Amino acid sequence: MAGSVFKQEVIKATERSWEAWVVALGQEVDPLWSHEQIRNHIVEQHQVSGEWGEWIATMYEQLMGRVPVGVTKDAGVQIGVRKTMAVTKESLWDFLTSPEGLSLWIGAVPSLELRVGQEYESKEGVSGKITVVVPYHKLRLTWKRKEWDNPSRLQIYVLSTKTGNTTIAIHQEMLDDVYVREIMRRFWDETLIEIQHQVEAQTVVRFED
Repeated sequence: MAGSVFKQEVIKATERSWEAWVVALGQEVDPLWSHEQIRNHIVEQHQVSGEWGEWIATMYEQLMGRVPVGVTKDAGVQIGVRKTMAVTKESLWDFLTSPEGLSLWIGAVPSLELRVGQEYESKEGVSGKITVVVPYHKLRLTWKRKEWDNPSRLQIYVLSTKTGNTTIAIHQEMLDDVYVREIMRRFWDETLIEIQHQVEAQTVVRFED
């Protein structure tokens, strides 16, 4: 339930391993306590920050059989993010699959042929394989950072809206744990803002030309 990224970060933040946290909380936490009671106990008794009290409580509660937000039986830990932009879906797709666009969500790759079975690895260490390509509509691929234990499954949809804009929908599943889910939520939020900025700027330039 707790992946290597979380285990490394919890040691940095609290100077205690996740395994040690599990032993300590197993002796202290009443199974009937609410999430708030567990979090407050961790913060007050172990002198950790509110943020890390929240994370440790959330991760420990999974060992108690509680299911956090973002976890499903079939897709594991997942995240969904979307954003609507004032561009055509063709413009958005072309940008996403260009070297400039790829650098934002995969990293620096020499080239990436959009075909099923194509493998990739960026200079930043993101790697995977393309499994589905529907031009100007859908990409499905595996996507893994070098520090992750396992690859995730990533789907990207480009959808026209009734108002003439385009929505990009990101769905990522099979993440290691809910801590990584939050990392990816922030990553995709920031990435989609940057994608919107760049693709809309390019559209304005073409229109002015």
